[in-house]
Amino acid sequence: MFSEITPAMRSRMQYLEEIDRKDRADDTPRMQRLRQIPPETGKLLALLASNVPAGEWVEIGTSAGYSAMWLSLAVKARGIRLKTHELLPEKIRLARETFEAAGIIDNVELIEGDALENIGGYKNVSFCFLDTEKELYEKCWDILSGKMVSGGIFASDNAINHYETIKPMIEKAQGDSRFDSTIVPVGHGVLVCRRK
Repeated sequence: MFSEITPAMRSRMQYLEEIDRKDRADDTPRMQRLRQIPPETGKLLALLASNVPAGEWVEIGTSAGYSAMWLSLAVKARGIRLKTHELLPEKIRLARETFEAAGIIDNVELIEGDALENIGGYKNVSFCFLDTEKELYEKCWDILSGKMVSGGIFASDNAINHYETIKPMIEKAQGDSRFDSTIVPVGHGVLVCRRK
């Protein structure tokens, strides 16, 4: 799977990694920063996603499309599309550029607008990646956890570096008897929940 990263995709990944590095080092306002996952988290997500059962794949928080590139490696082999949600216009523009430049338009559907208004319609979710405003994590869990198929994976970023902010969702997920859950110390920490 990782050997299928094209030169165009690798170039776009490196471009976004550099922007993210600069955003974290200077005084770029928080809402303008990419705030994307590191490469090691992208690899973990692609590996997890490649083994889920049939169902819909959902990402909440597209940003510039970096994590969607990693996930596209897994969806290509499955012949499905990742549905990724983004609210901010500038991030939407960057994500469209990313999907075009990386050659993954056929593998990713970008849904514009408030994800909380759109995710309620999903029925059989086999993979969900959550990387949005941390105050929304619990609401997203409440909406989507009951829509996960058996064997499906619900993964949330920032489980270590923003633990206190997302603690209510983490505790709810870890206390949910429908799921097996653990925090993986990769990148900023990934809460991985598998539906029984």
